[in-house]
Parts: sequence; structure tokens; C-alpha cells
Amino acid sequence: MPKITINGRVCEFKPGQLILQVANEATIDVPQYCYHDGLSVVASCRICLAEVWMPDPKSGKLAPYMGGKLMPTCQTACMDGMVVYTDSPKAVANQKAVMEYLLINHPLDCPVCDQAGECYLQDYSYEYGRGQSRFEETKVKNPKKDVGPNIYLYSDRCIMCTRCVRFTREVSGSGELCVSGRGNREEIDVFPGLALDNELAGNVVDLCPVGALLDKDFLFAQRVWFLKETPSIDGLTASGDNISIHHNDGKIYRFKPRTNMSVNKWWITDEVRFGWRFVHSDQRLSGPTRKQFGTAVLAEWPRAISEAHNGLRHVVASGKRIAVMVSPMLSCEDAYWLGRAAQAIDPKAFLAVGPVPTQGADKVFPPGAKADDAKAFVVSAEKAPNARGVRRVLGALSKASAHNGYVASFEQLIAQLRSGEIGGVIITGNYPTAWATRELMDALAGKFVVVLDTLTSELATRADVLLPSATWCEKAGTFENWRGMLQAFEAAIPVHEGARPEAQIALDLLRADGRGDVPALFNAADTRRHAAASVPELSPLVSDVRTPSVSVEQNADMEVVEL
Repeated sequence: MPKITINGRVCEFKPGQLILQVANEATIDVPQYCYHDGLSVVASCRICLAEVWMPDPKSGKLAPYMGGKLMPTCQTACMDGMVVYTDSPKAVANQKAVMEYLLINHPLDCPVCDQAGECYLQDYSYEYGRGQSRFEETKVKNPKKDVGPNIYLYSDRCIMCTRCVRFTREVSGSGELCVSGRGNREEIDVFPGLALDNELAGNVVDLCPVGALLDKDFLFAQRVWFLKETPSIDGLTASGDNISIHHNDGKIYRFKPRTNMSVNKWWITDEVRFGWRFVHSDQRLSGPTRKQFGTAVLAEWPRAISEAHNGLRHVVASGKRIAVMVSPMLSCEDAYWLGRAAQAIDPKAFLAVGPVPTQGADKVFPPGAKADDAKAFVVSAEKAPNARGVRRVLGALSKASAHNGYVASFEQLIAQLRSGEIGGVIITGNYPTAWATRELMDALAGKFVVVLDTLTSELATRADVLLPSATWCEKAGTFENWRGMLQAFEAAIPVHEGARPEAQIALDLLRADGRGDVPALFNAADTRRHAAASVPELSPLVSDVRTPSVSVEQNADMEVVEL
């Protein structure tokens, strides 16, 4: 392969690659503002300029490229034998000049800026800045603007990299943002009568290298250096977008996209970005209950598990079947242990998948692109993260049962409940909004009902035993997205007080049934290995699952304090 030397390091490159792309791949620090892999190249910020040399075709000696002028590394294609210096005196002088220019009208309000701690302007000012300003005139103070339902624009902090403008034109296709004014009055703005409210709008906050575009939801909420970052997967749609959950002291503050070129590229939808709010809802269930003389009363977990197990056993003893409805919002690990628990109590238990919400049709961005395009971002119409994974697991468990692989849909489960064959049912929810239909509620009449859910609802009040469960942010597991890709995720925050992961509840039911061969505590990785060893059809849960490529901080359950 052809080679290029950047700051003394020899790097291989592919034909057509830009110098900056090769430097980024090789983790060579080159300052950059306007460049982004997912956007067009404009070379407007000029901070990435470098000295470039090329071997003379005749003598073989190095000679200045293009007459010795500084070249934008974000726009200059690599050539074999090229030598690049971004740390030469000439390049460094340019970096200092660019930083001085960018800070001329900047308010220097880092102490109150949400971007402080993760700001390129702040970082590069320290790394490449002059340390003092020669500007003596009055600074131009551009206004702060409310540009959309979720975004503020602090124009006085903007460095005019135009990443946000290019995103709305090239990715979302909505084109709300533009550049207005000229000279030192140039600024980003929305077109008159428009608002920045497309379904990908939040990505402009991630794209902004400074504190100009800000998330209203995160504004003044937390200092970024206090946040912990946990890799996760979109738990609200079938897209399987890779995300990072930013949290502190058990509370989520924001979602950010993780780059994955085979799934979500560099982006996430606002639906995913802001969809975590129900995790901290005041409607979260916070303790198990059981019916006593027709009234729900609080119960300790051991008592609630015992009541649920005994009630289901009584149904089987009476000659009727039980069923378990596994929500497509749950992980493959949850589905596995819930299916095993139901089959342990009733070998002829019906296995069913909960309702799979859909909204419209799949969308592809940029508009007009095809789903298989290299830079296409696909938003699934299916608003459940793991319908395919749940069907995969339940289907494999059913093959070894009397049902020979049959897994009922939500509608088929309702029909079976109405037939009278089923006398007891385990129902799981975990949807971010109300989901139980009137048809389901009517079909549950006269049945022993065990509900595992996160939010208060009519279904929760109908339950004979109610067991509060955990959201995907509070547990580890695996989702299978619409492409059939299995992706693992980790728990970001502790489980809500009084709740348990569905897989843990299933293990508790199994142990209440006398199954001492199952683990006492749920572990996602161990579950995948157990499933693959017990059911050969589930071996992909070990062989094909993709785990996070970034390290996960594991906090000890107990802190040691010196007195």
C-alpha cells in the first residue's frame, strides 16, 4: 500500500483518502473544527493547515508541495511518499493565528458554558493559543436564539464551522439552518418562519465543536466532568442505534450517539436522544404488590415471588395451561429465563410475543438515499428494540416443547386467553408509554395474572401479583435489531428502588420451583453462555453477539471508607 509520513510517523493510506482522515485513523493529533467524516468538506476553519512536501520525480529529493504554501489537510488527498508537518514552526504559527482570530469576538464565558470540559475551542486554545489577545476593539455580541423545541443557539460562541448547516442540508434534508450576514456580522440562523425541529435535529448539538448549539434538556444540568459514560443500545426502536448513556449518581442526563458505520453511522434520532425520560418518571413502580381480598397490598419480594409461583402452580393443577407474554422491549436474556420459568411451571406453557408498535414506514437519510448506501442512516418504523430477538429465543425454547416451535403473536395470545384454555399468564411490559389494549384487559377476566412492568397502569392494578421491573438502562442484555444484528449493552445506572430485572424475577421463580441448578443472580454474559449450551439454536447469542468496543466502568457494590 502507498505510504505517507505525518509528523514523523509513516502511515499507510487508501487511494483517495485525505491527509486528515489518515491522521485521525492513526490517532495523530491534528486540530480541526469544520471537518466531519459524515459531511462535505469546506476547509473553512483553516486550523488544520500543514506543511506538505513531495519527492521530486527526477531527483527523488523532497520539495515543497504546491509552491510551499500551507495546505488544508482536510482537503488535500494523500500521495505516495508525501511528507506532512502539522507541528512545524510555520504550521504552528498558523494555528496560533487562527485561534487568535476565533477568539476575537468570543465571550470567554467558559465557567458557565455547558460545553466546558469537552470544547474544542477550549482545548485548542490551551494547546495552540497565544495566551494573550491583541484585539483592543469592542467585541461583536451576537444574540442568543431559541431555534427549536430542543435547541438553543448561543451565536456569540459560534466559530462558523458550518457543520450544523451542512447537516440540515446533507443529512436530514430539512435545510432549516443557513448562514446570514457578512464579515464579522456573519452568523448561523434559521430561515424565517422555520424552526429546527426535524427528527434528527439533536445531532447538530453533537456536531457543534464549541458551546454554540446547546441541548435545552441538558442546559445547566450537570458539569460534563462529573458524568460517567456507559455504552448501550437504543432501547426504544428496532434500529439498534449505538448510544452512550451519560449519567451521574444514578441519574441519566443525556444520550449521545456512538459511531457504528454498520448501524447508525454518526447519528441518532431525537426520539432516541430524549426517549429516556420515562426511566426517571414519578410513575415508576417501586415495590411488589399482591391481591388480598381484592385489594392490592404491598409485599416483600420473597412473598410476592412465592404468591406468583403458587398461583401459577394452582392454575396448572386445576388442568389449565399458563402463558407468558414476553415484551419486545425486553432483552434476549430476559426472554430466555422467562421462557424457562414458564416451562418449568407448566411444560405445555404457551410462549407469546407482546405487541410490536409501529409508526409509519422506515425512513432513510439523506432523503432519496437507499438503505444499503454506505452513509445512509435508517430509522426503523418499528418501535421495539428486540422483537426478533424475543421470537428467536422463544422459538428455540418452544421447539423442545409440546408446541414444536410455535410462538404466539399478541393477537393470537388474546384469542387463546378468550378460549378458556389458559388459566394464568405472566405479562411483561416495559414500554415507555401506556400499551395494554382494551382487548387484552377484557381477555384477562377470570385469569390469574402476574404482571412485570415499569410504570403504573390499568394493567398493573388488574394484576394478582405485580412485580416492578427494570428498564434497559438499568440492566445488561442483548437486542437484535431489524437487520438481525445481535448487540450487547451494559447497565448504566442502578435498578430503580423496589424493582428487579425481568431475568432476575424469572430466576427467582425458577428457584421457587425448586430448580437449584439455575444461578441465584442474573448475569447477562453467563446467561448467553447458558442458553447456547442448553439450546443449540441459541448459539448465536455467543458466537454472533457484538459487545461494546469501549471499556465499561464497573463500580464496586461496597465502598471502603477509612475512619
